[in-house]
Amino acid sequence: MSKKDSGCVDVILAYLNEKNRPYSAQDVFGNLQKQHGLGKTAVVKAMEQLAQEGKIREKVYGKQKIYFADQSQFADVSDAELKEMDSRITELNNQVQAVSHSCRQLDTELKELNSMLTTAEMTSQIQELKAECEGYKERLKKIKSATNHVTPEEREKVYKERILYVKEWKKRKRLASDMMGAILEGYPKSKKQFLEEVGVETDEDHKVTVPNI
Repeated sequence: MSKKDSGCVDVILAYLNEKNRPYSAQDVFGNLQKQHGLGKTAVVKAMEQLAQEGKIREKVYGKQKIYFADQSQFADVSDAELKEMDSRITELNNQVQAVSHSCRQLDTELKELNSMLTTAEMTSQIQELKAECEGYKERLKKIKSATNHVTPEEREKVYKERILYVKEWKKRKRLASDMMGAILEGYPKSKKQFLEEVGVETDEDHKVTVPNI
């Protein structure tokens, strides 16, 4: 056995004895590969060797082999000691849950703090908003001092005139369309040719549409 193989065997034996729980060769490889740089083939070979030497135990479940520490090396545990261990496990589980809950709360708080502005960022933003407000004040001042304001009455008059002109536009457009329709009934050529001959320009020619009122 090479020194490297011997080292692999020692590492796996120590690991199984320390954890004292069943593992497959794949489990052991996955757990130890990063820390010890063990290869999959070396792990399988080492575990089979340890089982053959009786240093660990092997159980076969279908096509899978499970390995665990030789229990004879461990001292017998009384019922009282088992109950004490169970109590200790429960206590530790409660501590783990409490710490996990605390970690989640701290993580949430950290995310909230990271999303907040720093003092420097807030100061910069305040300065920007003040400059923006000054710009609005200056603009409002110019608007108030202007002499060409439109009064509400003048604005209302413009709106009413617009409605009147749009209605008239629609009326004349409809009349012209009706007249052309009547003429085209006995006209031997197309509508386009008729419009070209009489020199009529349509809204479509100038790419305009009648606005909505």
